[in-house]
Amino acid sequence: MPDPSRLVLIPSYNTGPRVLQTVREARAAWDPVWVVVDGSTDGTDALLLAEAAADSGLEVMVLPRNGGKGGAVLHGLREAARRGFTHALTMDADGQHPASRIAAMMEASRTAPEAMILGRPVFGPEAPQLRVQGRRISNGLASLQTLGGGIGDCLFGFRVYPVGPLVAVMERHRWMRRFDFDPEAAVRLAWRGVPAVNLPVPVRYLSAEEGGVSHFHYARDNLLLTWMHTRLVLGMLPRLPALLWRRRRAVHPPLAAAPRR
Repeated sequence: MPDPSRLVLIPSYNTGPRVLQTVREARAAWDPVWVVVDGSTDGTDALLLAEAAADSGLEVMVLPRNGGKGGAVLHGLREAARRGFTHALTMDADGQHPASRIAAMMEASRTAPEAMILGRPVFGPEAPQLRVQGRRISNGLASLQTLGGGIGDCLFGFRVYPVGPLVAVMERHRWMRRFDFDPEAAVRLAWRGVPAVNLPVPVRYLSAEEGGVSHFHYARDNLLLTWMHTRLVLGMLPRLPALLWRRRRAVHPPLAAAPRR
């Protein structure tokens, strides 16, 4: 059942007509759905605005220039916080994330409102193996940076975030605005003490004939991720005592005080 404190937030940049199907599937699963059009130049802003004009549960925000996925998400999160929303489910506009799992993710968030609910991708046979194998490096580094903080997959963007903590983290740092958003958000929230709950989610890589669009550039974005992991490792060092203490308490929780006689 929809929850007035939670919304679906979809950043979109030059996704083509496929974004309409993504939005319609999300709307069938949840109310409300917001789309942040991140400076698109493919005409999808007009398509989405027309869709929203006929659907009171859909809101479209159009940014004048492209600022990156994280920048678009932050724009939506600030507005969500202003209107009193406490949690936001983020999903990609390109059809990789299944709208059929929105309700389960939101229910997990209701059960553990203090947590970030992270989708753990279950890949189909069409998934590029270079991408599937390469993400193991990022996942291993995220585990190191949080000392086993429970992040199942740091790159998968199908998640429910607590809005307040994520906005606070993002406003303290000028990074996390492009493809570095998903992994850095998870690590920095874990540093902040936000627990992670992982749920398996099927992911589908659509072919170009199916309307699939990818803006990931291997050289540019792998350099971006390398710099991100470098600064996160450096940022982990002064936090080591707190992370070690937190891990020790997780493994050896304090004994409850004996009742008085």
